[in-house]
Amino acid sequence: MTQTQKIDRTVTGNYFEDFKVGEQIVHATPRTVTVGDVSVYTALYSGRFAVQSSDAFAQSIGYPRSPIDDVLVFHFVIGKTVPDVSRNAIANLGYAEFRFLAPVYPGDTIASTSDVIGVKQNSSGKNGTVYVRTTGRNQNGEEVLSFARWVMVVKRDLDAPAPETVIPELDKTVSPETLGKALPPLKLTVYDYGLAGSPRRWDDYAVGDKIDHVDGQTIEEAEHQMATRLYQNTARVHFNQHRESQERFGRRLVYGGHIISIARSLSFNGLANAFHVLGLNGARHAAPSFAGDTIYAWSEVLEKAELPGRSDAGALRLRTFAVKDRNCADFPGLMEDGQLEDGVVLDMDYWVALPR
Repeated sequence: MTQTQKIDRTVTGNYFEDFKVGEQIVHATPRTVTVGDVSVYTALYSGRFAVQSSDAFAQSIGYPRSPIDDVLVFHFVIGKTVPDVSRNAIANLGYAEFRFLAPVYPGDTIASTSDVIGVKQNSSGKNGTVYVRTTGRNQNGEEVLSFARWVMVVKRDLDAPAPETVIPELDKTVSPETLGKALPPLKLTVYDYGLAGSPRRWDDYAVGDKIDHVDGQTIEEAEHQMATRLYQNTARVHFNQHRESQERFGRRLVYGGHIISIARSLSFNGLANAFHVLGLNGARHAAPSFAGDTIYAWSEVLEKAELPGRSDAGALRLRTFAVKDRNCADFPGLMEDGQLEDGVVLDMDYWVALPR
């Protein structure tokens, strides 16, 4: 009787000991973005920024047509990286040097690569931190997004030797002088503030302003899974209830990017003209979210800056907190000891552009 040899043709993802500083990972499955993707994204989050909602509005102020929502671009770029970078991750720990570099339009094809820029095994010997710099490019090879992130990844072989520790030096904040490449010159004489939803421009905000975005959005099981599939994010913690029922929380976790999209959508109420995300200084997923949680958000203006060579738009640095099952009328965020208050699930520091 002939014995059949088992040949492994499936992909299990990289474990901590598989990452080598200096290697470049080319991620599979380029993605052509369609108006169908935009429609599904709008249905999931109800984004109302006029530039991303109306071709006519976008064309009137200088775009060739409505660009793809910046956060959706991020989801597509990072979604490509999950099978190779974070399939076996315990946690996504942070982001840095995050810049949108060119607008993306329906019909563009996005592909991602990641360069391994650092590794550090943790003291337990069971896992370690992997640092990568990911770049998203369109079909012409033009960079549309670049960012560094670091994730905690488990080891396959606990006896594998620890690699030499390499921790990259990363900027704590993104300089506004390096931002704005994805923003075309704006025709402010025809910018319709009534259609945009608010008369407030860059000059109308001051450092220290706190904005309660008022509205809340309850996470539905089907919706957060549909969103994560839309981005082709294959992380098992979001989909496999059989597996997750045996883990710490006993249920599927909501993808952290889903919370970012909810918070960004909620921010329209109070920041309706902040239609373009320029870059991200950092984001912390402070606590897990699950279906049934209701997300609220509020923002504080941390800084104002001019964009180099531009008089049509300025930059606001915002710190947005997303909070579950608690409205934000009292601006829940940091306590006196520097710890986050109960209920805070996202602490995000980023730059947006507004007309001047």
